[in-house]
Amino acid sequence: MKNIYKILIAFIGVLAVSCNADDVENRPVIGVGTAPVLLTPQSDFSIVLSKETEKEIATTVTWNKATYAGSTVVVNYTIQIAKAGTNFKSPVTVTNTTAVSQELTVEELNSALVNGGFIEKEVNNVDLRIKAVIGADGLPQYSNSVTFKATPYHAPLASSHWLVGGATPGGWSWDGDAETEFPLVAGQSKIYEVSLVLKNGEAFREFLSNDFTSGGNWGSDNSHNFEYYANAGYTIDSELENANDGDKNFKYTGATGLRVFKIDNVAKTITLD
Repeated sequence: MKNIYKILIAFIGVLAVSCNADDVENRPVIGVGTAPVLLTPQSDFSIVLSKETEKEIATTVTWNKATYAGSTVVVNYTIQIAKAGTNFKSPVTVTNTTAVSQELTVEELNSALVNGGFIEKEVNNVDLRIKAVIGADGLPQYSNSVTFKATPYHAPLASSHWLVGGATPGGWSWDGDAETEFPLVAGQSKIYEVSLVLKNGEAFREFLSNDFTSGGNWGSDNSHNFEYYANAGYTIDSELENANDGDKNFKYTGATGLRVFKIDNVAKTITLD
């Protein structure tokens, strides 16, 4: 009886191997056909991105579909960008799709540019192409590329405060990212610090949030002035004093130059280095 069981098990094993071999032999062979052809944007495309318009459409990328020989397959496309002239040595993914057209918002394009190491607030030459694959990464084909110009904006931290005033580089303006971001110190939750050029004899104020409009976020409940911190018992650097203007702003009395401005809400100190 034991021998019969052994023979039966061996037969089933041979049958399974035979079926698997048949499956492999009958599996359709898929090969590359034609690469996608990028249609838009074209080389004359140029854009200045801004936080104010981040939900708007920056551009629509379109291309002719890639083809593959063999059975019908789903083609996955990736929109890639890279620094111009690098031959896509370190491509950055903008988005993925199975369609042959994709609208890119200002925010999406800006995020890809910033993550790709493009210089903020400067004109950059950007190469763009389409990558086509079967499945996750099989049989890649690449489109032609196009080079366009893009000026990305700075993507601020949600936790940041802001400095605005005549003593700061942007003056009393919120237009075009003129305001100075005042971020938290890494790893801290109540200590803010920034390096900036301060102008002698001029005033400035700290703002708690930014609505990213050129009109500014001037509300009194959105700002802290010199008087606020003095009344709260903070030790304030001797080069800062009450401007005694209508808003009781900070007035910088030191020499014009690069300074490190810090508000430590734990130690309750405001310093300039």
